[in-house]
Amino acid sequence: MSIKEQATKSVFWSAVERFSVQGIQFLLTIVIARILSPDDYGLVAMLGIFMALSQVLIDSGFANALIQKKNRSETDYSTVFYFNTVGSVLVYGFLFLCAPSIANFFDEPQLKLITRVVGLNLIINSLGIVQQARLTIDLNFKRQAQASLIAVVISGGIGLWMAYNGWGVWTLVWQGLLNNLFRVLFLWIFSRWLPCGLFSFQSFRILFSFGAKLMLSSMLHTVYTNCYSLIIGKVFSASELGFFNRSYTLAQFPSTNFTNIMVRAVYPIQCRYQDDMLQLRSIFMKYMRISCYLIFPVMISVTALAEPLVSLILTDKWLPAVPFLRILCIAFMWDPVMKINHNILNVKGRTDYFLYAEIIKKLVAFTILFVTIPFGVMIMCWGLVAYALADLIIIIYFSRKITGIGYMRQLKELSPVIMLNTVLGLCMYWVSLFSVPLYMQIILPLIIGGGSYIIISCLFQMQEWKMLLSVIKRKQ
Repeated sequence: MSIKEQATKSVFWSAVERFSVQGIQFLLTIVIARILSPDDYGLVAMLGIFMALSQVLIDSGFANALIQKKNRSETDYSTVFYFNTVGSVLVYGFLFLCAPSIANFFDEPQLKLITRVVGLNLIINSLGIVQQARLTIDLNFKRQAQASLIAVVISGGIGLWMAYNGWGVWTLVWQGLLNNLFRVLFLWIFSRWLPCGLFSFQSFRILFSFGAKLMLSSMLHTVYTNCYSLIIGKVFSASELGFFNRSYTLAQFPSTNFTNIMVRAVYPIQCRYQDDMLQLRSIFMKYMRISCYLIFPVMISVTALAEPLVSLILTDKWLPAVPFLRILCIAFMWDPVMKINHNILNVKGRTDYFLYAEIIKKLVAFTILFVTIPFGVMIMCWGLVAYALADLIIIIYFSRKITGIGYMRQLKELSPVIMLNTVLGLCMYWVSLFSVPLYMQIILPLIIGGGSYIIISCLFQMQEWKMLLSVIKRKQ
């Protein structure tokens, strides 16, 4: 099977998993958000930083280390499994003891029990890290899609029942817990792998030497991204955090999920060709362009149609989230460029560059964060836009050391996509000025904007459009 066919198949099943699972999860969120209050979402969001940091500590970069390593052994897999499992129990125990302090910090007594129940996700997730890594190495995204889809359908059905029966914030707690439980269960069934009774300190040292830098980078990034929820929950109100959290989730949904599909599917393929720089550069640029071609119009559309979308989907009680959503869409629009540049560092094993980049970026990021706090949540959102631009500048500086592809080359490659989306944005803004019913405020701009996007792509014979057509023809 050629590189192109491998990549296409991997991207397809990775996309099926992401968009079927996340799509169903997104629809469930919409239905549940119409029933629950912003305060309920705010309570769960307050735990974001503690849960995310704990998960990073448990994984410790071992999943990526296993995928990147050329000659893996059963001892490697078992070593990672036992480390993750024991680590998750220890971290959960610490979180369990800290639960009263977390509740006191936010002045929310409910958080004591919520923290202890939500924390069980750490142990559950740790049991599936190696199974998922093995399926990724084999490019078996189909099985991962099936496991995730079954889990989200079962947990989602239970979550809807709980929401309609007045379980409030516990709807979100138990839905998340059951989703992870069923996903890990089916990963075990589909991967057909069991750990052997071996733990090798030599294997641990080799894998940790790669994963440790990724872990430190992830910890910096996790602390930063979750600091917003921590600070807004402490300084402002739970409802304000609820509005920010929903906006952040909605803005992040298309960009992050699609980018992760591409990165996750192409990463193991790039690792196979890590010594062929010519092929690696070609894959790098091709998938950056196609990612931006697909995600930019989605983010532009959500920005333009934020108010009618929120009003129609989430109801008017969520309208205060609209300004946050528009600003955050601009910030997350650049995710494909950032993550694909990040990914090339891992492919070449330069986790030292990855860590250096993350330290510099987070120094800039925390400076922006603390400067914007006194001016309110709106200015904090604009701070995220400023950070996104800084992130681009810093990560391209490091990726250029490996690929030789710098700022001007990447800008030149992406300029047709950027110009096309500028036209799309102007077109949708013009259509949004029409005085029409609420549902037409969404449908009309999408039809005219989407049609313009496709027509211009055809007229100028854009490479990305040709690539999509060739993939569709092969599927037929």
